[in-house]
Amino acid sequence: MGGSGSHLPRDLLSEYQELTFLSKQEILLAHRRFRELLPKEERDRTGLATRLPRSKMLMLPELRANPFRHRICHVFSTAADGEGGMSFEDFLDMLSVFSDGATPEIKSHYAFRIFDFDDDGTLDKRDLENLVNCLTGEGEDSRLSPLEMDQLIQNILDESDIDKDGTINLSEFQHIISRSPDFPSSFKIVL
Repeated sequence: MGGSGSHLPRDLLSEYQELTFLSKQEILLAHRRFRELLPKEERDRTGLATRLPRSKMLMLPELRANPFRHRICHVFSTAADGEGGMSFEDFLDMLSVFSDGATPEIKSHYAFRIFDFDDDGTLDKRDLENLVNCLTGEGEDSRLSPLEMDQLIQNILDESDIDKDGTINLSEFQHIISRSPDFPSSFKIVL
């Protein structure tokens, strides 16, 4: 799978190994999977400069099954508006953060960004409502009632909002996550 078949220059492969938590084999597999999503006429090149539209990224089974798939693509996209798709390097960053090798601090930082639906640097009641709705599904039968939602959000804030400002900041979030030993192993995507 390596060498000429990968279309990934050796110096870039080494650089990616240094900058991510991924092994050489994982990087080559990621590159192959990324190239498979490219239009046929672009597959012969490295594909490094190409941005895959979000609709193509969401075709990956590993993302398609994730209730936060749209937020994941938004957070890891380096496009100016976060909506312009993902480059190969964005894709590698995403896989690196979701890999077993990423530290709990990095994983919790990105989980916070994914859950911060309005990108304002805090998890407020609206972010928590969006988070719960992603986890419970959009169907009427699986949605919480307004009373249940309010009670759940209040319980989350009572437990997590250390400074009692009505929101959860990154350090409060990381404090809560640090008490969940299974978080790093459950926050992953494996190709």
